[in-house]
Amino acid sequence: MEHSRKDLAPVASSRAQTDASSLAQLTTFNVGGPISHLVQAQTENEIIDAIRTADEQQLPLLVLGGGSNILAADSDFTGIVVRDMRNDITPTMDDGCGGGQMTVTAGTPWDDVVVYAIENEWMGLEALSGIPGSAGAAPVQNIGAYGQEVAETIASLRVYDRLAKKITTLFLADLDFGYRHSLLKSSMVHGPLGPSPRWIVLEVNFHMRRASLGAPIKYGQLATALGIELGERAPAAEVRQAVLELRRSKSMILDDANRNTYSAGSFFTNPILTLDQAKNLPEQAPRFPVTDHTTIRQIGGEPTVVPGLVKSSAAWLISHAGFDKGYGLPNKAALSTDHSLAITNRGGASANDIVQLAQEVRDGVQKAYGVTLVPEPVFVGLSLD
Repeated sequence: MEHSRKDLAPVASSRAQTDASSLAQLTTFNVGGPISHLVQAQTENEIIDAIRTADEQQLPLLVLGGGSNILAADSDFTGIVVRDMRNDITPTMDDGCGGGQMTVTAGTPWDDVVVYAIENEWMGLEALSGIPGSAGAAPVQNIGAYGQEVAETIASLRVYDRLAKKITTLFLADLDFGYRHSLLKSSMVHGPLGPSPRWIVLEVNFHMRRASLGAPIKYGQLATALGIELGERAPAAEVRQAVLELRRSKSMILDDANRNTYSAGSFFTNPILTLDQAKNLPEQAPRFPVTDHTTIRQIGGEPTVVPGLVKSSAAWLISHAGFDKGYGLPNKAALSTDHSLAITNRGGASANDIVQLAQEVRDGVQKAYGVTLVPEPVFVGLSLD
């Protein structure tokens, strides 16, 4: 099937406003208080200067990409907000044996990166299509979807180390990638220097296999959408379109006219349980192996299974604990009517409205199944506790 340039056009990854005066205008939740100082950095030096200023003056620092994984308090943010406005993708290698490599500035919208890889026939990112946010935020969360994780394609990160006060390189072996986890995420600094990580991503270096077909499909719903069997491959452009259609069906593609997309996507991560903990779940509760995508020895290969652990479905647990799609309506904060895992701002919701609903869902699942769900968004000025 031929695909036009229009077919591969990046989808919107942010609804942030360039003349923003509040975090509500910079986040997909459309929630958050006024900001004291916004730096819209066009160069690496501007980014580093703003970070150093915040750290030297012991001001809170928030480095933002697309604002798609932030839940900010309604009160004033009295520190410095830095937006990386750079958008640049530079190929550094492209051959049949060594594969493809590219260096991407951290502010580049994520879906631009996916489209660039597909257009150059580099496999490994196609199932991550449509995820909002920026390239620099992708490794912090180790974003993943439909059987792929960004950890499979990252070679290294060029970062600014806030403690050492210098630029350095973190390689794949340094990054401690796991399910929605990384060294950067675990270094999130709270208190006077928060809420950004110790290491601020400046550039991401990717290494991918040369192929017009996507990686083997590992997710049943995506395989069905493509009309193929699990483990088979399809053209990367077709995988991308199928992923986007699935995400749209769940209101996981930003759309200003769709209140279901005023969210941070999946609010809770899928719980990782020990085998003993998993025994306490109902028999029909989903159970999946926990895999380590950093152990893939060949790009497009299979990750190893982590023994002794089981991953369940947060969406299943939430729905079966009594919180189905649309729960909370007609309140200003409610679960998406298309996806029970997304908490949404229906219009005029405060951060506290969202927190209260998240607490209700978390506590309800804990009471029903003994599982404590972990929130995925970064909290700025508030928490669930």
